[in-house]
Amino acid sequence: MAVHIRHAGRYREIAVALIRQGFGYMAEEMGLTRVLRMPTAWIRREAPENKTLGERIRLVMESLGPTFIKLGQLASTRADLLPASVVQELVKLQDEVPAFEAEEARRIVELELGGPLEEWMSEFSERPVAAASIGQVHTARLVSDGCKVAVKVQRPGVKRQVTRDLEILHDLVAMGEKRWEWVTRYQIPQLVDEFSRSMEAELDYTSEARNMERISAQFEEDEHIHVPDVFWDLTTERVLTMAYVEGVKPTDRQYLEQRGYDVKTIASRIVNAMLNQIFISGFFHADPHPGNLLLMKDGSITFLDFGMVGRLSSDMRDYLSSLVIALMRQDTPAMVRSIERMGMVPEETDLTALRRDLDRLRERYYDVPFSEVNLGQVINDFFSTAREHGIGIPPDLLLLGKALVTTEGMVERLDPTLSIVTLAEPFGRRLAKEKFGPDRLRRKTISSALGLADSLTGLPDRLRHLTSFISGGRIKVELEAPVLRQASRGVDRLVNRLAFSIVLLAFSIVMAGLVIGAALAQKETMIWNYPIIEIGVIVAVLMVALLLFSIFRSGRF
Repeated sequence: MAVHIRHAGRYREIAVALIRQGFGYMAEEMGLTRVLRMPTAWIRREAPENKTLGERIRLVMESLGPTFIKLGQLASTRADLLPASVVQELVKLQDEVPAFEAEEARRIVELELGGPLEEWMSEFSERPVAAASIGQVHTARLVSDGCKVAVKVQRPGVKRQVTRDLEILHDLVAMGEKRWEWVTRYQIPQLVDEFSRSMEAELDYTSEARNMERISAQFEEDEHIHVPDVFWDLTTERVLTMAYVEGVKPTDRQYLEQRGYDVKTIASRIVNAMLNQIFISGFFHADPHPGNLLLMKDGSITFLDFGMVGRLSSDMRDYLSSLVIALMRQDTPAMVRSIERMGMVPEETDLTALRRDLDRLRERYYDVPFSEVNLGQVINDFFSTAREHGIGIPPDLLLLGKALVTTEGMVERLDPTLSIVTLAEPFGRRLAKEKFGPDRLRRKTISSALGLADSLTGLPDRLRHLTSFISGGRIKVELEAPVLRQASRGVDRLVNRLAFSIVLLAFSIVMAGLVIGAALAQKETMIWNYPIIEIGVIVAVLMVALLLFSIFRSGRF
């Protein structure tokens, strides 16, 4: 049992949350109720009436606080693993908690910056402009130039709390793996590992600041897309200081139109900004919901909150473009090849059944105009098919799906006639053109040539190392194969039979020579007064007997 005494109180909270929503059997099977000595009447509690499985899971997450809420939010991106009804409920999880005291925020800033707050900031707001489970944002004004800034301060004790909850999550998953097959089948351990990495990055504000600068560099020549500037001298692991930006959230089309915004243009800019991040740069904001975007008076868009980002390697973008092209061409075998190249299809997958289901998916969108295709539905259909065939979707590809679905949901409210798929078509063509373009082929050729040259350059050193190992007798080779073992037995039998024949032949030749010699001399053959023929016969018989015994004993005659 993996319950740590120092976390016993938290384990009890988790067990109670499970029991209240009808999951008492899980707490019981993992041994939590026995170790924590919980009343039997609690454990047998019935599931709440009129609540679906997804609702009950969501309520458990909400009751357990920030770490589990964020775990639920991440799980909501795993449509490849979870049923659609559960995903729909997890999407509703909101990261909203009461703000902590401004005095505590000031204390943390001073501790992180190493001095009185007034040394850097002439003003610091008492009330935060935003609060979440990890931190909250205060406005301030710099002493140096009077610039208004936003200061994001990490919630006190949150790192210790998250670290504790992550340790407990890993323990619970390890217990679950021993008891329920579905824990492994649905890749829950991998999900928790992915979540741990995401939370560790979100707890380090310097990592978020680097994300901001990287995405900001993508739009240096685009005056309609902005990312707040980072003040690095006032930024640490627990404090992030950035330029303050004022604007409105892109949530209410009627509200925006009344204030003179061109909602169609705004919707197109948001979509194009996301597609540029995804397909051109391969580094994108993974949570572009309306709360993380602001519209400026001039109609430009500012992205906020870069704690969650996605990355697509050049190869992954190639595979993705191949998959999209195959889908456009209605080419199911090419779709399967693209998925296999992504390294997503396990060996035990039935490729015939996979092709059949992909054919059905393709036919569902056959001859449907791009402008009428719902991207979110396509992605969910694809993930559902993947789940049915045990195909693991790479985490960053799942974040891509989440980002596109979130973007589509937002722009639908601004401009229902806009199709992300239609806007994505030029990016797909550009990717396809670059994939087979002369510049790309030249770069790949040069890269391959340099890799080969590097390997050849290092070959002499590797040969010297190999030679030294061989000469020192430090190489040990072990082969384990049924065919080799069978061949080895055949060789052993042949060698033993050959040895037996040679010994018998030698014995016959020696004995014949001695007998013939004795007959010609017409006297008994003696050496040092010992009868050599008789002694030879005895020795030869003993040798043959010993040889036969060893051969038959080995079982390889």
